Amino acid sequence: MEAEPQKDSFRSLLKKGNTSSAAAAIGNTFISILKGIAYFFTGNGAMFASMMHSIADAVNQGFVFAGSVLAEKKPTRKFPTGFGRVINIFCMIAVLVVTVMAYETIREGLHLIAHPAESHGFWLNLIVLLASIVVDGIILLKAMKEVVHEARAEAKGFGVIPGAFRNVGRAAPPTRLVFYEDLVATTGAFLALVAVVFTALTNFKALDGIVSLLIGSLMVVVAFRVGYDNMVGLIGVAAPRDVEDKVANVILSDPSVTDIYQMRVLQEGRYYHIEGLIELKKGLSLADADDIKFKLRDRLLQNPDITDVTLGIIEDDEIKSWNPDTR
Repeated sequence: MEAEPQKDSFRSLLKKGNTSSAAAAIGNTFISILKGIAYFFTGNGAMFASMMHSIADAVNQGFVFAGSVLAEKKPTRKFPTGFGRVINIFCMIAVLVVTVMAYETIREGLHLIAHPAESHGFWLNLIVLLASIVVDGIILLKAMKEVVHEARAEAKGFGVIPGAFRNVGRAAPPTRLVFYEDLVATTGAFLALVAVVFTALTNFKALDGIVSLLIGSLMVVVAFRVGYDNMVGLIGVAAPRDVEDKVANVILSDPSVTDIYQMRVLQEGRYYHIEGLIELKKGLSLADADDIKFKLRDRLLQNPDITDVTLGIIEDDEIKSWNPDTR
């Protein structure tokens, strides 16, 4: 009888959790407190919108970190494919939080446009928003580096920024959420800063409400984008084309493999599950064919992003089935 899989310790699971979401949760908690204090003393509408966004980010990223920890649990007999999709569920909860906060922010923005309010404490607002831009910018840069790392992309220095935008779709769900949310948070803090300066120097008080409306709208965009990504992840989505090509190249690199009859690479979180039926050259004994199959499986499992591989073997049917150019 197969032994029960070894259980994970709580500490080991915490270490495997998504570091970007943990850092973002801590950073946004600190920033939301500062913004709350600034809003309480100044009554600035743009500061309120930015505060709501920071609260939403802190709650979300705390949820997402918890989900990323649970997603790292090893498969059990009851859940043999593991817990990778747990993170998608937690990200969907985060989407609901963002949506509610976005609604409140948009409502406040519309109210401030119709009834502009006088704000005070210019220097307090300025200092808090500058601190917010710095903290959110640092978190965003960390998320960008994490995106590049998880996508196994080659990017260094300033190349990390375009590399993150190109490869964000291949990052883990929590890293994508942190990337999108802190991109909006940094942009929102900058817009709030512009509103604070302009309303202090001009009589255009409605700008407060306009900026609140813009920040709320950006939150809605993030909610829909992250919601769509995680809905697809819950259903089950095919791996990116380049990942499938790399898997096929590893299989076809063996001289005894003549073709891939069929193959499916399923993405679950940032991990991949591989199922395939490969064709071997004629005349091999069953023992030799099994050795080739297990050797290929072990080679594929050397990739840390591949969690399980199931390969079947058949004799070469002399018909070309695998053509990457037409897939």
